[in-house]
Amino acid sequence: MRFDSASFRPPVVLLLAPLLIGSLCAAGRTGPPSGFDDWSDGATLRLDYQHSGRLPGAGGGAEPGETFALDGLRREGPWPGSRANLVDALNLGEYRFEVRDRATNRALYAQGFSSIYAEWETTDEAAVLRRSFGESLRFPFPKRPVQVVVQRRQRTDQSLREVASFVVDPAAREVRRDPITSRGTVWTLFENGPAERKVDLLVLGDGYGAQEMGKFHDDAKRLVETLFATPPFRERRGDFNVRAIDTPSEDSGVDRPSDGVFRRSALNLTYDIFGSERYALTLDNIGLRETAAQAPYEFIEILINGEKYGGGGIYNLYATCATRSGSTSYIFVHEFGHHFAGLADEYYTSEVAYDTTTAIVEPWEPNITAATDRAAIKWGDLIAPGTPVPTPWDKEEYEAFEKGIQERRRALRARQAPEAEMDALFAEELAFTRPHLAKPPHGGQVGVFEGGGYRAKGLYRCTTDCIMFTRNRERFCPACARGIERVIDWATGR
Repeated sequence: MRFDSASFRPPVVLLLAPLLIGSLCAAGRTGPPSGFDDWSDGATLRLDYQHSGRLPGAGGGAEPGETFALDGLRREGPWPGSRANLVDALNLGEYRFEVRDRATNRALYAQGFSSIYAEWETTDEAAVLRRSFGESLRFPFPKRPVQVVVQRRQRTDQSLREVASFVVDPAAREVRRDPITSRGTVWTLFENGPAERKVDLLVLGDGYGAQEMGKFHDDAKRLVETLFATPPFRERRGDFNVRAIDTPSEDSGVDRPSDGVFRRSALNLTYDIFGSERYALTLDNIGLRETAAQAPYEFIEILINGEKYGGGGIYNLYATCATRSGSTSYIFVHEFGHHFAGLADEYYTSEVAYDTTTAIVEPWEPNITAATDRAAIKWGDLIAPGTPVPTPWDKEEYEAFEKGIQERRRALRARQAPEAEMDALFAEELAFTRPHLAKPPHGGQVGVFEGGGYRAKGLYRCTTDCIMFTRNRERFCPACARGIERVIDWATGR
């Protein structure tokens, strides 16, 4: 990380070099965390920063690839998360941040996360262009100075290495303490208990005009019910609170650059992220955070008022979903799986914007693996003794069928066909894949099936079919379901 004196703002934040903070963090891991009330006043502190870079060495330069610069500090409302489980033990995410007591160097709070920047760094653009993305870390508001350390997984072995550090004085005058905006109207879909003892999901809408708030309410209720009709969310509904905020947009709809459509929407969401016409995110981090701060939240789902197939989901950031597509129910649950539990895409035949030629190492995601040794497979305990590993399936026939589907899909997009034609294609695809993937001898069984994580070879998934593999919305595979349950248990303090 480059040490940039322009970002030095005493007494609030000092950026420290990775080699220095490595020794500090290693010492902090040995001590137990303090009790919540001993170190936090119960509010939320949001640390906003700019995450910039390009691929290390891109363009032949020696300039380091990844840099962090403070953007601001913000006091938000009451801390919505668990007050019992504070130092994340899930080991998920491309990154992890740790909040450490300055006096004792004990870990007070930690959480894994992923980012838009990390996804962008896997695209071709990152080799020729430096870009910056706004990001935020949220944690309980400390009573005394803390050190916030950011770590990143290494591509070679997935180990975590410190890449940035901020020293934060909560008493500094630079901490924004003005009232949170009240431009939105907060309402509750259902509530099962205090925020700190439940998983708090916040639903936002983008591209809904002021006259379309009724439509947003209907969409939110419909899709939340879809999520909680899907196991294991169905069985764990009582562990959730779900709230929503009305955020009227000036225009109806959101940006679709590849279609030549641009709209003034409340959250500035857009399709065509990283050149993928179906990938929809917002890059307006501060706008999103200021809006969301009006309600307690740990997870965010953004509903897109439109019919074009698309969405997105990033672990511990947010998920998005188009509400008028023929695949809306699937998109909502699938993308929430990414955001909520760090689930990987298990499909590998669709085109993606990412580089899939790098060396394969064991992924951090709970539902794909590079291992074929039963003892090393994440879900190895769920595989029946007689099941062969790797587990055979009709891979060649499936891939031949999917090749035709993807060719037709590209042709539909090239001529900007009506969404109804795309929906019909997806329905045809599901009509074939659903029975094909259920065929004996191993359809529906837990095994190690090759193909996943955008790779036809070298990565494996838990079952032949899953919400993270096809548009069959019936179920998550056992590896995904277990990953979801682990997050619920952690977030509720169990």
